[in-house]
Order: sequence, then C-alpha cells, then structure tokens
Amino acid sequence: MAAIIADSAVGQPQALDAEALSAAAAESALANAKNSAAPKRSPRATSASGATAATRRPKVPEKDTRIQAQPGFVLHSYPYKETSLIVDVFSRDHGRVALVAKGAKRPHSKLRGVLQTFQPLSVSWSGKSEVRTLTAAEWVGGLLPLEKSALLCGFYLNELLVKLLAREDAHPALFDHYVSTLNQLAHGESTAIVLRKFERALLKETGVAGDWTVCVTNGKPVAPDDTYVVDPDQGVRFPRLSDAWPKVSGKTLLDMEKEDYSDATTQSQSKLLMRSLLSHHLGGAQLNTRQILIDLSQL
Repeated sequence: MAAIIADSAVGQPQALDAEALSAAAAESALANAKNSAAPKRSPRATSASGATAATRRPKVPEKDTRIQAQPGFVLHSYPYKETSLIVDVFSRDHGRVALVAKGAKRPHSKLRGVLQTFQPLSVSWSGKSEVRTLTAAEWVGGLLPLEKSALLCGFYLNELLVKLLAREDAHPALFDHYVSTLNQLAHGESTAIVLRKFERALLKETGVAGDWTVCVTNGKPVAPDDTYVVDPDQGVRFPRLSDAWPKVSGKTLLDMEKEDYSDATTQSQSKLLMRSLLSHHLGGAQLNTRQILIDLSQL
C-alpha cells in the first residue's frame, strides 16, 4: 500500500497508510461538522415587565434563498436522520454553506456518488434557515483526483476552511486559490510550497493578516537583512525580549509576499511562522489532520 506523507504548517511529515488515512480523516471531520452546521439560537431579551422581545415584536420572516448552479466543493459531510446528509459546501460566491442533502444515502440516489470531496461541482440550494436544502448537484470535472501525499494535504485545506471561514462569508478570490491549490497538489508540485501559499492567502482573505512589506514599528519598508516578528494583533514589527513569536528575516517576509519559496531559509522560516499564526487564530485548537498524523505514526 502506498504511503502518504504531508508537510503542513501544523505538524512534521510522517508516513501513513492510504486506506487508514481516508477513514480517519472522514471520522475526524464529524465532530466539527456537527458543531459548525447546527443553527445557533440566541437568548431572548427580557424587559423590566417580564415580556420578552419576541412577545413585543412579531418575528420578521427570513427571505427564502434560491441559488442556482453555483460552483462549489464539498468540504465534508455527515449523516442526517436515516437517509440524508448534512453537507458543508465551499461555494465561490456565497462562501461556506450548510446544506441538507435529502435521500443522499439511499442506494439509488443520484447524489450518492456526486457529493465527494475535492471534486468540482455545480450546486443549487434553497431555504430560509442557516441549514438550507440542496436541490441539485452536478459533477463538473476538470481536476485530477488527489492521491498519496496530496490526499492528506487536501483534508488539511478543508479543515482550515471549516475552522477559519465564517458561514456565508463570500471569498471568491480564496475559492479560486483553493481550486488552483488542488490542481497543483494533483500534479505533484511541492506540498510544502503549495501549502504555504494557500495558508498565506487564507489569512489575507479572512482579514487577519495584512501587509507584510511594511514595519509598523517605524513605518518603513521591511528590510531584507533585518529581523522581525509578525504580531497577530499589530503586524510586522521589530522583536522584543518578551516575544514568543518566531523571528523571521525581512527577506522571508518579502519572499512570501511574492510567493517565492525558492530559498531554503524562506521555506523553513515560513513554515514556523504559519504554524504559529494558525495556532493563534485557531485559539490553540488542534487540527484533526495533525492528530491523524500523530496517531497513525504510532501504529
């Protein structure tokens, strides 16, 4: 059985069994999917007289949303009732959406073989609630399947999107970058470089990482020969004695802005930098794909 190896920013490369990875990765997404797809209820405000806001004002009906033929990818799915699925879809113009695929688990369902990860789809849905109803899904094609090391990297990308993207927050540029990343992985390009580019694009698109070419300490352009830290709250600045953030050269920051990872130092420093920033923005939560690497390496 072919081995699977990954070089994500949140863990060291390890050898994995392909069949074990597929099963473990699917299971690892389950807990997060249930939490992220379920609608959240907000507490009702109570006035001094004891009447709630709901009793004083009639609820305004939510607008019925009908979306047709939207480009999208399945990030993950999990069973819903006996014959259906809840599917987390990353769409180009509507961001992440949770959809109920009714009857998708039935043996003769047309959706059964279509709702697969890493496959370009044309997706349609409707509904008023946070979890909408999938009305159609068609396979578009155009991408090679992910195999070996690329497969784990694909799960890693999906988990980052699930945990860092808000519901229905459109990021068309990030969607296009995701498609490009899958294509590069499928064609065997360097996983380390491909992942660094996507991680940087994700942080920029979600607004948590700004311009890395200017130092906020003095307002001057980053100098290749100087040393800096990337403070998640402030941006690029000079290091302090109390800093826990990894120190990187100005050249590394400038290379990352240009997506130039030809230098070995840039590759190593960018991996430590992205690992630190992702951990911060995830609130210290561990990615399931990293845990899969740890668990399988001990078998």
